[in-house]
Amino acid sequence: MADTDVIVMGAGLAGLACALALGERGLRVVVLEAAEVAGGRARSCTDDVTGDRVDLGPHILLSEYRNMRRLLEQLGMHGRIAWQGRKFITFVDRPRPVTFWMHRLPPPLHFMPSLLKIPQLSLRDVGSNARLLWRVMRLREADVLRLDGEDAETVLRRWGVSARFIDWYWRTVSMAIMNVPLERCSAGALLGFFRYMIGVGGYEVGLPAEGLGDLFAPAALRRITSSGSEVRTRARVGHLLVDEAGAHGVALSDGTRLHARWIVSALPPAQLQAVLPRELLSRHALFANLAKFEPSRYVSTYLWFDRKLTQERFWAKVWSPRTLNYDFYDLSNIRAQWSARGSVIASNIIHSDRAEALSDEEIIAASIGELGEYLPQVVQARLLHARVHRIAMAIPAPHPGSEHLRPRAPSPMDGLFLAGDWTRTGLPASMESAVRSGWLAAEQVLAAAGRPCEVALPLPRMQGFVRIVAGPEPAA
Repeated sequence: MADTDVIVMGAGLAGLACALALGERGLRVVVLEAAEVAGGRARSCTDDVTGDRVDLGPHILLSEYRNMRRLLEQLGMHGRIAWQGRKFITFVDRPRPVTFWMHRLPPPLHFMPSLLKIPQLSLRDVGSNARLLWRVMRLREADVLRLDGEDAETVLRRWGVSARFIDWYWRTVSMAIMNVPLERCSAGALLGFFRYMIGVGGYEVGLPAEGLGDLFAPAALRRITSSGSEVRTRARVGHLLVDEAGAHGVALSDGTRLHARWIVSALPPAQLQAVLPRELLSRHALFANLAKFEPSRYVSTYLWFDRKLTQERFWAKVWSPRTLNYDFYDLSNIRAQWSARGSVIASNIIHSDRAEALSDEEIIAASIGELGEYLPQVVQARLLHARVHRIAMAIPAPHPGSEHLRPRAPSPMDGLFLAGDWTRTGLPASMESAVRSGWLAAEQVLAAAGRPCEVALPLPRMQGFVRIVAGPEPAA
């Protein structure tokens, strides 16, 4: 006999979004989370020295993160994002920083005025993307999968993009957005994402005005429990319970067994692989492929200074062979309650393999050195406190071939559904992909329960000239 209708393994964004959707549509859900707190890779914690809430790593949101934004609206937290307006991002480079603005032009022209003002690039460099732009505007899912087997650098060179533009722009985008070097990034994954960037106008960058996990986890837990469902932390799944009919429950590491009509895994690939019976790994290609997902690690550094260093909220370094940190945030300019304090700088070393040999002290010194390239006044400031987070996985690395590995919500086993930013959502692994995946999995469970319902919001529709060139989009 089932103890509950649905078991959701994992209380990150995907798991909580899924549980919310199911609980509020009448199903009883038990969410199991191995950690002490919910939130997954987007959770927040309290610094022991300052008492400040900080994230595992700082993140941005985009205004077209429509599923993430709707989740925050449902939780009453949508007003706690600091939006950048038309200012998109500032890139730090010599001879001067370059700011990208979102211009009121039809896509894909909305970034063009900013591109044309980059002193490091000639008109010929910018124009070298014309062939690429034409192809990207016409991309479909089948094209993304065809390009998935090649690395992005090879495709960009083949399509005529200049070496200077590749180094200045595309290597930076690949590291900052895709979390891997360009030569190790799937061309399909990168260009599939780029299609949405050039195809939709009016993007804004949003920055959490408080701890990222605090934006969604506490309110989600309250909503889930108020619907009659349950969230258990410190509840590590040992293995999935299966029989000839499919998945029917889980065994926890403490020996407890729970049974349910349906199971949703919102675990990363390696964790899902660890709880599956061995015979499933050899029987189904999808499960066997879990071992092929590789993590992109990162290191986040938090620096508390005795004075205000800048009024900027967010900026990024341009790629170079020596760059460690790519994105920087001054939280004292993002969180209103910190505005009278000295700068609190957060930064990310993305794809941090090259920093593995560095001690925390060396990472802090290197981060301050890179900060000084944009804010030379940092040499007069006193560092009050610092902390370093080493995160084993930012996202599953989008290496060549990775798009083919991404599964849809239904699994090969009856009763088991998949969610997580690594599943096939039409988006790169991100907070938006995680929430959308949770709702796509919820749709599958609701259909199995005889309660079909649309939960996930569709991907953005192309606009402007991109819509004209692309032609009618296939039905979702």
